[in-house]
Amino acid sequence: MPIRRPRVAEEDPLDAAQADRVRAVLALGGVPQDDLQDELQQVRLRLLERRARGEDSPRNVGAWAAVVASNLAVDWHRTRHRQERVSARLGLLSAPNDRAQDGAENSVRALAVAEGLDALPAAHRQVLVLRYYADLSVPQIAEQLGIPLGTVKSRLYAAAKLLRERLHVEEAM
Repeated sequence: MPIRRPRVAEEDPLDAAQADRVRAVLALGGVPQDDLQDELQQVRLRLLERRARGEDSPRNVGAWAAVVASNLAVDWHRTRHRQERVSARLGLLSAPNDRAQDGAENSVRALAVAEGLDALPAAHRQVLVLRYYADLSVPQIAEQLGIPLGTVKSRLYAAAKLLRERLHVEEAM
């Protein structure tokens, strides 16, 4: 009879704050609520696969995970029709709400920003989400995406300009 060895539980490669950050990046990247947990598991899987291959852990696991999440969101967009994404967001925003008028205005604003993000090219949306929602610095984004610092800056500028135009927002001086 073979000897059974106790199974050692593998610790979660992402701490709670990193997992929350990944969920936020995925959600802001347009991944629906129903798919967030699956995509979070994909980020964990990629980190575990990296360890299994004997590669060193990323210097900044949180930044690495945010970039992987951003890439997963881009992939998700490539495989889904745009109308499905907008419908899912509308369903979330149209849930019964007891909040005051400000809540409704915030919901409309959030939907407009979400639609504006959807309209951006994938590369622009990616750097905008990583900078302003995942809170990565420009050098961190450049390092994690493997692109020059100037490219990150120009994509951020172009993305912000396109988003302002889409939302008809006046630029603050």
